[in-house]
Amino acid sequence: MSGDTLFALLPNAGSLPWGDVPEWPAAEFVRRTAAELDRGARLCSWFGVPEDSGLGVRLVAIVAFDADNTLAVGRSLPVSGSVPSLTVLHPQAHLFEREVWEQHQLTPEGHPWLKPVRASAGEAPANGEFFRVDGGEVHEVAVGPVHAGIIEPGHFRFQCAGEEVIHLEIALGYQHRGIERALAGGPHRLTERQIETIAGDTTVAHATAYATVLESLAQGEAPLRAQWLRAIGLELERLANHTGDLGALAGDAAFLPTSAACGKLRGDFLNLTAALCGNRFGRGLVRPFAIGPDVDDALVARMMGNLTRALDDVEQAIAWLWDAALVRGRFENVGTVHRAQAEEIGMVGPAARACGLVRDVRYDHPAGWHRFAQAPVAVWPGGDVFARARVRSLEIQRSGDFLREQLGVPPEREATGGAPPLEGDTLAVALVEGWRGEVCHVAITNASGAFRRYKVTDPSFHNWPGLALALRGNAISDFPICNKSFSLSYCGFDL
Repeated sequence: MSGDTLFALLPNAGSLPWGDVPEWPAAEFVRRTAAELDRGARLCSWFGVPEDSGLGVRLVAIVAFDADNTLAVGRSLPVSGSVPSLTVLHPQAHLFEREVWEQHQLTPEGHPWLKPVRASAGEAPANGEFFRVDGGEVHEVAVGPVHAGIIEPGHFRFQCAGEEVIHLEIALGYQHRGIERALAGGPHRLTERQIETIAGDTTVAHATAYATVLESLAQGEAPLRAQWLRAIGLELERLANHTGDLGALAGDAAFLPTSAACGKLRGDFLNLTAALCGNRFGRGLVRPFAIGPDVDDALVARMMGNLTRALDDVEQAIAWLWDAALVRGRFENVGTVHRAQAEEIGMVGPAARACGLVRDVRYDHPAGWHRFAQAPVAVWPGGDVFARARVRSLEIQRSGDFLREQLGVPPEREATGGAPPLEGDTLAVALVEGWRGEVCHVAITNASGAFRRYKVTDPSFHNWPGLALALRGNAISDFPICNKSFSLSYCGFDL
C-alpha cells in the first residue's frame, strides 16, 4: 500500500519542491525502489538528473500505486561510476537502466543485457552486439531498418529454428532527434512545437501532459472548458488511431472490406479534430493555462452529426471483421503475451488491457476533465492478436459514447488570464492515457523556474519488449500482424 512508502506521495498532475523529494545513497535508493515495486507499484519513469557542479548524477524514480490512485517519487544522492541494477529484481526497469547508462555513463551492475538504447555511431544507432541462439538448425533473419512500406525505421533481429521464432531483438534509435535535450532550459518559443512532434499520432496526449505539468508548476489549472476540449481531443485521437489500426490488421489478414472502410473512417475522425483546431493531428488544440481554439454551438452540432455517422459506419466495418472466420483464424492464439509477463515488463495501454490488466490512467489516476467524466475501462484476457484487436474495438465504442455525452453538454465559456510564472526548484509529474497507453512527463525546474530536466516516457517505451515476447514460439510470417497489433511508435521511443 502507498501509505507504507518512504517515497514522497503526490497525485497525478501534482508537484512538490525538489528539496522535499526523499533521497538516499544510490544503492539504498535502488533497494527502496525495488521494495516499492514489490508492494505492487509499477515504474512510470526512471531517469538521471546531472548535478550542476558536474559531479555525479541523481537517479529519480516515479512509481504508481494504481489501486490507491497515487504516485510516489524518490531520488538518490549524487553518484557516478556504477549502481546496483534494479532490472535483476524487476525487469520493467530494463530499458530505463540502459537509457541512464547511455546518457550518463552510470553502469547498472548486474544488468543482464547492457547495450545502447538509441545512441548513434556515424549514420546508424550503435545498438551493440545482438543476442544469438546457438544450434545447428538455428538461423538468423535481419529485417530493417529500411522497410517495404512508408514507415519509420527500426531493426528487428530474429533467431529462428525453421519458421519458428525463438528470440526477437529490437534495435531502435534511427529517429532520435534529441527532444529531451532540446527541452532543457525551456519553456521557450519552440517548446510547444517540440512537444507536439514527440509522436505525431499522439500529439494531443503529449501536449496535454506538457500543459498539465506547466499548470502544476504554476500551482494552477486550466479553465474547465479547456480541460473539456482536451478530453474531446484525446478521445478523437483514440478513435482515429484505433480505427486505422483495425483496418491495417484487417489488411494483414487479407480481409479487404474492413481494411478499406477503416482507412476512410480514420480520415473522418481526423477531420473532426481538424474542425476543432484546424489541424488533423491536433496541433494547436492544447495550450497551457488557456483555451486553445474554442468551439461554438453550431460547430458542436455539426461535429455531433458527423461523429454519429462515422461511429455507425465503424460499427458495421468492425462487425464484418468479427464475422469473418478467416480473421479469427489469423488473430486467435497468435502473438500471445501472458498477464504475468505483461506485469513483469510493465506494459501499459490497450496491449496491457488485452492481457487482462485493468490499467488505464483515466481510471487509475484521473486528472483534468477525467475527474468528472470517465469512459469505462476495456479489458480482454487473451493476450493475443485477437485480444488486442478486441480491446481496440471496445474502446472505439466507449470513446464514441463518451464523446456523444460530452458534446451534448459543453461547459460554460470562461475568461482566461495570462500564464503565471513557474515555481523554481520544483518537480511536477503528469500522466495522460494516450491511445497507445500511459504518457508520462516529468519536469524539474531550476531556481529561476526554467527546466533543469524534462523527462518524457512514451507508452512505446514500455511496450516494445512486449512485442519481442509476443513473437516467441510463433512463425516469423506472423511478425507483421503481431507488430500491427501493438502498433508502437518508433519516434515516440527514440525522442
